[in-house]
Parts: sequence; C-alpha cells; structure tokens
Amino acid sequence: MQLQTNIPFSKQSNNLIDYHSNILLLGSCFSDNIGKKLDYFKFKNLQNPFGILFQPKAIEALITNSVEKKQYSEKDIFFYNEQWHGFDAHSKLSSNSKDVLLHKLNEQSILTNKEIVAATHIIITLGTAWVYRFIENNRIVANCHKVPQNQFSKELLSVDEVVKSLTSIINAIKSINSNATIIFTVSPVRHIKDGFVENTRSKAHLISAIHQVINNQFFYFPSYELMMDELRDYRFYAEDMIHPNQIAINYIWEKFQNVWISQEASKTMDDVDYIQKGLLHKPFNSNSEAHQLFLKKIEEKQQKLKLKLPYIRF
Repeated sequence: MQLQTNIPFSKQSNNLIDYHSNILLLGSCFSDNIGKKLDYFKFKNLQNPFGILFQPKAIEALITNSVEKKQYSEKDIFFYNEQWHGFDAHSKLSSNSKDVLLHKLNEQSILTNKEIVAATHIIITLGTAWVYRFIENNRIVANCHKVPQNQFSKELLSVDEVVKSLTSIINAIKSINSNATIIFTVSPVRHIKDGFVENTRSKAHLISAIHQVINNQFFYFPSYELMMDELRDYRFYAEDMIHPNQIAINYIWEKFQNVWISQEASKTMDDVDYIQKGLLHKPFNSNSEAHQLFLKKIEEKQQKLKLKLPYIRF
C-alpha cells in the first residue's frame, strides 16, 4: 500500500556538487538550513553574507551592488532605536557604531563579489513575493529594522516583476561568472503573518516566475513542494507550526543530496559524518583502551581526508 505521493526526481547528469565546488547560498532562512548541512559535511560554502533576505528584490540589490563593487556610505544607513542600520541588510549586521556598520557592509560586499566570481553553484531561496517600500524615498527594502509600519507601503510583486528581478539577478551573476550553476528554490516556511491566502498567492508568484527563467544552466529544486506534498503533516513542523522541523530539513536535504551531490562526494560525506559523530561522542571512560583506539581511528581518518582535501578543518 502506497501511503505517500512522491515527487519524481532524477540525478543531474552534470554540474554536480563535489568537494571542489564553491557554493554560495542566498535568500530566506531555509538557505541557512541547507548551509548548515553543507557546513557539517565540510563543503566549501558561504551563506547569506548580508543576512537572511526573503524577497527577490532584496537579493537582486545585494547581487547587483556586489557585482558593481558598490561602496556603502552614510547615505545608505540610518540611526534608529540606538543602532545604525542598512535597509539592504539583515539586522545581524546592525551596530551601535556607524563606522562599524559601514565597514561590515563594504567588507561583505567585497566578499560577495569574490564568492560570485569563484562560485560553481549559487543556491537562491525565495521566501516571499511580498515587499515593503519605504515611503520617504519610494525604495523597496530588504529589512524594516522595526521602523514603524506606517512608514512603509506593503506590496505583492507580480509574476512579471519577479521574472524581471530574477532576470536581473541572472544577468548580474553572468556578467562576472558565466559558468556558475544557479539553483532556485522556494522556501517551505509559511509566511502566514501575511495571511493564509496571501502566503499562497506569494508562493505561486515566485514559483511561476522561476519557471519562466530556468533552462539548462538555471534549475529549480522543489523544497516547497516536498514540504507541502510529501511531508503534508504538522508533525514535520517546529513548535511554531510555521518552520520545518529537523526531521523535515533532513528529509529535504537527503532529496537534495540525491539529485545534486556527486556519488564520489557522497562517499566522502560518509567519512566526514563518521568523524563528526566521533568528535561529538562522550565516552563512559575516556581513559579506556577501547576509547583510545577509537580516537586513534578518528585521527587516522582525519589525516587521510586532509591529504585528499587539505582545506577541510575539524
């Protein structure tokens, strides 16, 4: 008896991720979930240098500014609630020092430029098509930084507007790296603060737009569909009933691995996993002969792995 409807997948025939790949992840908090998996398995990756970004216009601004090597100045930041903020970045970059914030913004812009140039794979996770426009200068912002809501207008990007934004993202990337494989996905996190119907409309606009730009170099991975169709049960959500729980994250990661990570890299992942679990292991008797042999085996595996992949650090 089949008790689940499964999304059909096939292994990518080329452009697979391996331990020589350079991966850049941008977008909503789900990109951080996948990034943590890449970190655990010791892949070379950079996650959200400007912090979590939920909507396509914010990601477009980040990529365009980084590609053009924009230098952030005082006109790009503002002081509110005893801290300096930038409307292009998440509040994790905010600071009580104006100079510190500007240094962070310019440092991350330079870093993002370098990562785009070096990237073999860029994974972009879109969370919502709802955006906030700062009324004072008519500019769409990445983060409102708890500035009163009456200073913003809220808008739903049309499918055409999302297509235009994604096209701009692709063209900016291609201008400095024509070989990068771009993987789009839609976050399974439900933005129900916007409203249930409004969240559905938003996700539909994102999915429709992505499918107008994908081709043999730009791909779609169905994270949202996996959550909605294969994991259609609240037991796969965290306590807030909005975010996927760890079981769901692991499930979607395994699907991603099966499609996008090379067979050889998957073998190396098994070795990394063995070492990682060994390093976290708490013995009953740390002085026992058995535990010492166990530590020696882990050390030997680490050294063997480092000979093959010198950049790996545990």
